[in-house]
Amino acid sequence: MLQIVEQVNSAINNVVWGPPMLVLMIVVGVLMTVLTGVFQFSHFGHWMKNTIGAIFKDKEVVGHTKDKSISQFQSLCTALAATVGTGNIVGVAGAIMTGGPGAVFWMWFMAIFSMMTNYSENVLGIFYRRKNSQGEWSGGAMYYLRDGLGAKKGCKAIGSVLAVLFSIFCFLASFGIGNMTQVNSIAGNMESAFGIPNWVTGLVVMLIAGLVIVGGLKRIAAVTEKIVPFMVILYIIGSIVILITNISMVPAVFISIFKSAFGLKAVGGGIVGYGLKQAVVMGMKRGVFSNEAGLGSSVMVHSNSNVKEPVRQGMWGIFEVFADTIIVCTLTAFTVLSSGLVDLETGETLAEYGGNALSNSNLVGTAFSMHFGIAGSGFVAIAIALFAFSTTLGWSHYGTKACEFLFKEKATMIYKVIFVVAIFGGAVMGDNLAWDIADTLNGLMALPNLIGVLVLSPIVAKITRNYVDRKIKGKDIEPMLSNFPEIQAEHAAAVKKGAE
Repeated sequence: MLQIVEQVNSAINNVVWGPPMLVLMIVVGVLMTVLTGVFQFSHFGHWMKNTIGAIFKDKEVVGHTKDKSISQFQSLCTALAATVGTGNIVGVAGAIMTGGPGAVFWMWFMAIFSMMTNYSENVLGIFYRRKNSQGEWSGGAMYYLRDGLGAKKGCKAIGSVLAVLFSIFCFLASFGIGNMTQVNSIAGNMESAFGIPNWVTGLVVMLIAGLVIVGGLKRIAAVTEKIVPFMVILYIIGSIVILITNISMVPAVFISIFKSAFGLKAVGGGIVGYGLKQAVVMGMKRGVFSNEAGLGSSVMVHSNSNVKEPVRQGMWGIFEVFADTIIVCTLTAFTVLSSGLVDLETGETLAEYGGNALSNSNLVGTAFSMHFGIAGSGFVAIAIALFAFSTTLGWSHYGTKACEFLFKEKATMIYKVIFVVAIFGGAVMGDNLAWDIADTLNGLMALPNLIGVLVLSPIVAKITRNYVDRKIKGKDIEPMLSNFPEIQAEHAAAVKKGAE
């Protein structure tokens, strides 16, 4: 049965992750970068000041809300909980093992433009969001596909169809990228570092996750805002210690990355052309898996923020990709490439080290153990467990929102129960199959979302110009805050009073 699943998944994966998808992702990222005036660079100081900088001085950003919305910081932590996961450790290791050091360059390349893809998704998410019967914000690609794309002349049917397709793919992806791969990585590392059987890890994670997930978004946000900052800072500190220790390796690592990225040497002993293709494809695929820009996933939790300005939440999207890929993934890559486990001349990863076979699941742990001894591999195993657990929490919300769109709110509790039970299955599933299925579902989910962002790009550009004119250039003009007149009026009044 598993062999049949592998064959079917492989056939679909080759289609959805073919050249057209990668070109579409690049085109959307480049287009949004151009239409917004290269916002991620031209207004770098502004978005840094209004994201990470605002955490320390703006109570509106971190303060807990009394209604069913969540704070901007909680929305960031929940989104980062879903993105800063095994993709940053296991995913980066897998990209290097398959695509060589050059895959890291293509992760960077993708991230630069993905910042504006993620920005655009969040802007559209806030602009087209609405409240459900429980008073909770509901937003995401399914809503801007239906109410944005669907509002275009002659596009009502296609907008509705794409919205449903996105929701179906998101629903399924929540069990892949947000469940199977995460728990699979936890189980693999716990067995490798501590000898704990996979089924035991699966059972424990399932029980703990269940207690949080059934409590809804408020409980998920309350947990992630505590776990995410702690785990990210701790992992960064450990990686920086290795960076300082191996500082002399920096030039060699960067030379290897750039040479491999452009096929100036054969990756893995293969022909140059094949090596280049593997570097590009694996770098981009793992980059998307890591930061999720283009999938339309994180916008579902960003849309629950108490923010009024679409661009304000869009800037959190830029920071999200920056922190996830440019910082965390880069540190992981340097840790691996400076360890000696990868031949910087050929791009080949050692088959084994210390008598143990190397795989994407234990490569980073092995690199850490070379500096910190057995505590290093244990630290990475625990880091992966925290990263992956928080990712599972974040994705349970995405799946819940997709379920709500497809089957209405009453069905969401049934979904949560199934999601929690499926965690156990992820723990005992084959390593490669779990990642391959996640790759396929990512591609299927991204397609309708990218079409929506592409068609609605003029709206994003218009909202961005409106914000820049008001907030940066000081013009006194009416803000663009919502597609719906009643929400626009409510938010405009709040912004005028200084609530934003």
